[in-house]
Amino acid sequence: MITFDFKFRVAYPDTDQMGTMHHANYVKYYEAARWELFRSIGVSYHSVEEAGVMCPVIRMNFKFIKTTHYDELLTVHTTLKTIKGVRIWFVYELFNEKNELINEAETELAFVGRDNWKPCPPPSFLIEAIHNHYSKNL
Repeated sequence: MITFDFKFRVAYPDTDQMGTMHHANYVKYYEAARWELFRSIGVSYHSVEEAGVMCPVIRMNFKFIKTTHYDELLTVHTTLKTIKGVRIWFVYELFNEKNELINEAETELAFVGRDNWKPCPPPSFLIEAIHNHYSKNL
């Protein structure tokens, strides 16, 4: 498995009337964490798109455990769970400044052609980067 920790502060516009981070904003932070994980193994999302491949999210699951507020420093522990065929799965654990687990999530993405949106294999350079990362960390 490949893991990566992504840190961010809850921005004021991301909070709701109750003073907590609105649930819709978890999606954007998990997306940023996912692509930073790829960047950590040498692959940018831009390079995936340039290869003619898009990665739409096809499923999301969230478990909200605790709330978080404006200006809190959070850490997303992201794990590339598996890649199989034209699909890839990520698992997320979100921790607050006290290292308390406040949210768990999983996303499933598909690899599709940029021009036709039909399922396609992931770019070979992505698979190679994943394998190289595994080889170095055995």
